[in-house]
Amino acid sequence: MSSNHHHDPLAVVEANPVTPGGRLAARTLWVLLNALTTTFRWQCEDRSGLFQAGCQQRMIFSVWHNRGLLAPALFDRFAHPLGADRRLTAMASASKDGAIAARVMEHFGAQIVRGSSSRRGPQAMAELIDAARSGSDLAITPDGPRGPRYHVQAGVIALAQYAGLPLVPVSCFLSAKKTLRSWDGFQVPLPFSRCEVTLGEPLAVPRRLDEAGREELRGELERRMLAITRD
Repeated sequence: MSSNHHHDPLAVVEANPVTPGGRLAARTLWVLLNALTTTFRWQCEDRSGLFQAGCQQRMIFSVWHNRGLLAPALFDRFAHPLGADRRLTAMASASKDGAIAARVMEHFGAQIVRGSSSRRGPQAMAELIDAARSGSDLAITPDGPRGPRYHVQAGVIALAQYAGLPLVPVSCFLSAKKTLRSWDGFQVPLPFSRCEVTLGEPLAVPRRLDEAGREELRGELERRMLAITRD
């Protein structure tokens, strides 16, 4: 980093890089996920009306943190068929674990921004907005990285506000899974599961919003997310 950035309080907060061991772990996880999802029996209910061939509308996919493992596969399956030029930009934590998750998503073809509400937050938000303005779809976990589970954080609405894209609630029900004892009840799919994907009604976020308006839309996104969530 050049010396003329040292006085910028945002520029000095860097994400943890992925180690050689982390790269190997990420590639192994990607191979396993690819193999796993080929065994699924997929079902999809599109309430958004946006997943029709040739649809040009870019969007922000909103997926609960505990279903994040399947987010790249979901995009690959449902958004890529809309057009060969579709690309996804997602946010991964700036932590060491986030470095591995980022690498897995890159294997799926996603572009990754590193950051969270507690670390590199302002840079990550700016990078996601830039990606949206250059034509990318976005993916976020509205209750991450620390929860509470199934509680939409206010920053999600601000992102949609400045990116100018609708928020699309996405959830999936797995008939066979292991649920971890983490804050989010992280879901690990098991082979030959039925995977029922629901794409909820999009939420449009106007560019001009006051604090009360942001809170109203935050609550509305949370309601729409919970309406399609089944554990």
